[in-house]
Amino acid sequence: MTESTVADVAIVGAGPAGAAAAITLARAGRSVALLDKATFPRDKICGDGITTGALRILEDLGVRPDAVASWTPVDDIHVVSPSGRIATFPLPRHRGQFAAVMRRTDLDAAIVDLARKAGAEVHEDAEVTGATDEGTQVVLTLADGSTVTAGYVIAADGMWSPMRKLLGTAVPGYLGDWHAFRQYFHDVGPAARDLWVWFEPDLLPGYAWSFPLPDGGANVGFGIQRGAKIATKEMKALWPELLARPHIAEVLGPDAVADDRHQAWPIPARVGELALTAGRVLWVGDAAAVTDPMTGEGIGQALLTGQQAATAIIRSGAAPGAVRAGYEQAVARDLVPDHKMSLLLIRALKHRRGARSAIRVADLTPWTRRNFARWLFEDEPRAIAITPGRWHRKVLRRDGAYAPPSSS
Repeated sequence: MTESTVADVAIVGAGPAGAAAAITLARAGRSVALLDKATFPRDKICGDGITTGALRILEDLGVRPDAVASWTPVDDIHVVSPSGRIATFPLPRHRGQFAAVMRRTDLDAAIVDLARKAGAEVHEDAEVTGATDEGTQVVLTLADGSTVTAGYVIAADGMWSPMRKLLGTAVPGYLGDWHAFRQYFHDVGPAARDLWVWFEPDLLPGYAWSFPLPDGGANVGFGIQRGAKIATKEMKALWPELLARPHIAEVLGPDAVADDRHQAWPIPARVGELALTAGRVLWVGDAAAVTDPMTGEGIGQALLTGQQAATAIIRSGAAPGAVRAGYEQAVARDLVPDHKMSLLLIRALKHRRGARSAIRVADLTPWTRRNFARWLFEDEPRAIAITPGRWHRKVLRRDGAYAPPSSS
């Protein structure tokens, strides 16, 4: 970087949350410095599944499927109850995409490229090591000794947010609310071309998954709630035994081969409990702990909070109090109710009987199967039933993302 950079907004972290904020701000005419300590493309440990809500935001930002090398559409979801019952939930056909899988290496690179095209100044290999909020501006110091001065900072710097540590808003000892474990496979069997979720008795309220990728690939993993039956330190030892379970091995197929080493990561899911703002700094994505506590999905929430933070800055201009209030109100309106709803649902999923009953009810009729699939993939906010302000005429009847033009 140059010795000193000045921008309207500096964004720390160029993952989905940071890149979405950069695109939104740049298109509104703001000067943006988008910083990331990595160079792109880079891998990000993730399940790689993309919900309907996330796909709609990606479409709104301008990301196209043909820009993401590993784009894999999903049409059917197979959910296996603790008793072994398989329920298949279909997503709508010929109305756009309601679920997809794509490697984060490819997705994140595509969004960063879009931010660059939108006019954001992207700085890779730019690690933030210092931050000072001077009241009228924030000064960031980078590892190479250069500085970035901005009117606002959006911190999209992940679960271990360096900006929280630098500004004193970190929660001591916080290790995340969930922990996930994944490995890529190739040469999987034909059954693994669909998306699978296994509610294994010993993982509840967590689950195992197999998400399809191109050319016979799959993202396979499992997630557990911190403090549940299995300790996080036991996940590595459990992995081979989990893969060997007959119903999982059958889906992966006899020729499935692990591509590389397995990886684990913590998942922060406590939106509303961590500080979202401080002075002229707004936290988004994993740094704001906005992941869904029931599914572990965080990409849609990251994209949304990135947009919300950017919008708060655009609407409120140079008034820090109004910016903070605007962003906090948006998160409280759009994410906190769904978070609370998911926490309630987790109570049922903690026990075999509750998980079996939930899947049995969802599998009762074609209507329940169809709408459960859409609800699971966040076609609408999870808590829309108890938040009338978000009701609209086409609840659970909208097209997905990238829908073909109407023939009318």
